Amino acid sequence: MKLYSRGQVIIIAVSAVLLAFFLIIGFGLLKFPSESVVREVAAEAKTDVMTDAVKEPVFEIQQSAISDTQLMQVSDYDSYSDEERNTISIYESLNEAVVNISTETIGINFFLEPVPMEGGTGSGSIIDNRGYVLTNYHVVEDAYKVFITLYNGITHEGEVVGRDQENDLAIIKFDPEDKDLTTIGFGTSTDLRVGQKVLAIGNPYGYDRTLTVGIVSGLGRPVKTSSGLVIQGMIQTDASINPGNSGGPLLDSQGRMIGINTMIYSPSGGSVGIGFSVPVDTAIRVVPDLITYGEVKRGWININPIQLDRNIVRYAELPVTKGLLVSELARDGNADKAGIRGGDTSRPVRYGRDTIYLGGDIIIEIDGFETATIADMFTALEDNLPGEVVDVVVIRKRQKKTLQIELSERAEGLSWD
Repeated sequence: MKLYSRGQVIIIAVSAVLLAFFLIIGFGLLKFPSESVVREVAAEAKTDVMTDAVKEPVFEIQQSAISDTQLMQVSDYDSYSDEERNTISIYESLNEAVVNISTETIGINFFLEPVPMEGGTGSGSIIDNRGYVLTNYHVVEDAYKVFITLYNGITHEGEVVGRDQENDLAIIKFDPEDKDLTTIGFGTSTDLRVGQKVLAIGNPYGYDRTLTVGIVSGLGRPVKTSSGLVIQGMIQTDASINPGNSGGPLLDSQGRMIGINTMIYSPSGGSVGIGFSVPVDTAIRVVPDLITYGEVKRGWININPIQLDRNIVRYAELPVTKGLLVSELARDGNADKAGIRGGDTSRPVRYGRDTIYLGGDIIIEIDGFETATIADMFTALEDNLPGEVVDVVVIRKRQKKTLQIELSERAEGLSWD
């Protein structure tokens, strides 16, 4: 009998496995999914997510504080200070309205097959007893499935019925068995003062319904998100916010939601006392649209704006250094009808990877907002609805002109033909 060394045995075994693998491929027994399969799964997920977006009755904003009776629930405990009683009563009244959100995403396995994978986690606030939950867009951004875990440990599968990436907000809907859900009412963020007390409830690092207390540290902060978008008017707080708090409520001393906890500034990844919340007035404005349409209806000016920089200013010998050059117009769009002028399309100019057209109007102001950057244009139109009229100030041939433009509905993939 012929003997084989250990190395020879290993080589023979590996060769046999490889031979079998290629034979299977050759006979078509092993098939790799095509790109269309992955797209199909993703499309099914998107379709499922939006199925019931408009089936519910019209959502009504609930703006309410905790009643005086609720705030005094622990008044008989003489060992607590008034401040402690206020904090305890708010938490005991509202913590059951804060949910844990977990997600599944779609990944690709060794055989290039789409498979579910564990996603991220976050927090959310129940804002309606029909099961509507307000959270952050980034919590559910890549979600294939979404799960809502209530205070009692019961988990429901939910659907993302609305997304607003620009304000980092989203709405999830689940079907509760108990229709008597604890909900959080909206307050207002217009009259906040630096130094006032705030409370945050969330699920940092998986610790359910954790309460932290702090103050409003700053107001009106413009903060850039991980996707590069700038959210205006953010509330800065020193209440401890950590990973897992995203989407949870920021409350005032009356138990009203004044913000949605969104992000932290942290070189180390943990809380350093600088957290940011989306102001609740933004949520009040966009939530009805998210529930009804699945997106926010925003007004827009149908142009292709180019943000000026010193190279463009120098090359084109422009009279201003800041503004938005109108390179192209949407044909028969609202800007075209209002008299806005685009660039000379017969003289294209290569700028980096883009082709731009010089000679068009330069927009320097929209409804009183200076437009030095494209982000400024988004900010200027954030609160405007389709059909509203805005004043647009332009520079044309070194002269300032003001034009009125009726806003159209903003859409992806605008054409400049």
